[in-house]
Amino acid sequence: MDLIQDPVMKKFIQGEQQKQKFQDTVKQLTEECFDFCVTSPGSKLGSSAEHCIVNCVERFIDTTNFVANRIQRSAQSSSSSSGFV
Repeated sequence: MDLIQDPVMKKFIQGEQQKQKFQDTVKQLTEECFDFCVTSPGSKLGSSAEHCIVNCVERFIDTTNFVANRIQRSAQSSSSSSGFV
């Protein structure tokens, strides 16, 4: 039996792939924000570095949501306009 043909297994694999993609994105975000915000690592995170990391993460989330919404609107307008052709 081909596991990819099993709809339950296929859905499970897709879910796991989405989780992995999310984890990869979080790892990349963490590395970039840390590298940008922490100029001199010490024994603990200073308040300015902590504030910078929070802002960095929030801007990343805002940008990701903006791009996702823009793509979704573009896809919707394309599909609705192609229905009239």
